[in-house]
Amino acid sequence: MVTVSEASSVIFENLFVPAAEKVGLQQATGRVLAESIRADRDFPPFNRVSMDGIAIQHSEWARGRRTFIIEGIQAAGEAQKVLQDPANCIEVMTGAVLPAACDTVVRHEDVQINGREVTIAADVSQGQSIHIKGMDAKKDQAILDPGQILAPSEIALLASVGKAEVSVSAFPRIAIVSSGDELVDVGENPKPWQVRRSNSYALQSAIHESGGNAVCFHLFDERASMEKELAAIVHDYDVLILSGGVSKGKFDFVPQVLEAIGIRKLFHEVSQRPGKPFWFGRSASGKIAFALPGNPVSTFMCFYRYVKPWLLKSMGATPPSASAVLAKDFTFSPPLTYFLQVTVSNEGGRLMATPVPGGGSGDFANLKNVNGFLELPLEKTEFHAGEVFSYTPFRH
Repeated sequence: MVTVSEASSVIFENLFVPAAEKVGLQQATGRVLAESIRADRDFPPFNRVSMDGIAIQHSEWARGRRTFIIEGIQAAGEAQKVLQDPANCIEVMTGAVLPAACDTVVRHEDVQINGREVTIAADVSQGQSIHIKGMDAKKDQAILDPGQILAPSEIALLASVGKAEVSVSAFPRIAIVSSGDELVDVGENPKPWQVRRSNSYALQSAIHESGGNAVCFHLFDERASMEKELAAIVHDYDVLILSGGVSKGKFDFVPQVLEAIGIRKLFHEVSQRPGKPFWFGRSASGKIAFALPGNPVSTFMCFYRYVKPWLLKSMGATPPSASAVLAKDFTFSPPLTYFLQVTVSNEGGRLMATPVPGGGSGDFANLKNVNGFLELPLEKTEFHAGEVFSYTPFRH
């Protein structure tokens, strides 16, 4: 049996090496950038007016002039105009290029306009309300690096440099494999001794939420057929995420079958609850298998604690880390790392985690009230309100 830390280390030592693929800008959200993005010109590309108002020569105001005549209007999107007379001003709009021969913008709120005559009614600093050319980035400066997860803010940057297509890390081909004779598909009516498959759909949804796609398969508890079908799946997919069949039951064939089809065990069993029977392995050709316990909460926790960070790291991104403050005392006695189901709230800038009682690792209905898992270390049995622990969220 390995510890949670040891399991993470082994998993991160066996990353998938992705190819790069081009996707359209509108399909890039949530993907991991696989190229360096450089500014194709200065940002901003001109001295940009940042407030509606008037543009003047500051030297005139410094000499005591407070009233100016409007010489013209500089709208956003117009070619640059030139102030002809320093005793005059040009009315300017936010986003417009600063007119030539002007070096200061006075906002509308600080002037009084009477026809074409403008009187300044506030102090004025030279250069105010101007977004200077190249202030944000110079031409050819790197503005996004590989490994960046593309959120809407990054999409805006890509659009601003004309990247209609962008190179991102390609997701591995992922197969989600459930097992068990007691499971029927979502559209079927289960017999009294059966249940509908839910882990497959939860995992598929979690992969989709991460920006990828996965195909679902189901295997019955018969070793020969399981071995044949898994061998075919491994041939066609890069990553297997299995749910169920990894414990010590008479029909838990998954560990033996995986090794029989050439996937070498790197660990089996982690000193944690839930999810203790977790199995992880890799083939000589680089195929990866995560065999997760079949109890729904175990499957769910293991995906977010191990599989999702592995996916991100494989594609060059840094998995996010978080911590939260335990809001209530909690006791857990077995020498295992305990992943406590919690709901979180922000209280005075601190993320407070309140335990959510549940019915164990089979109580997946309880997850609807949970934001994530607080990771309580195995070295302790008593955990006190106010202590800070690592936190794995699965819901924003």
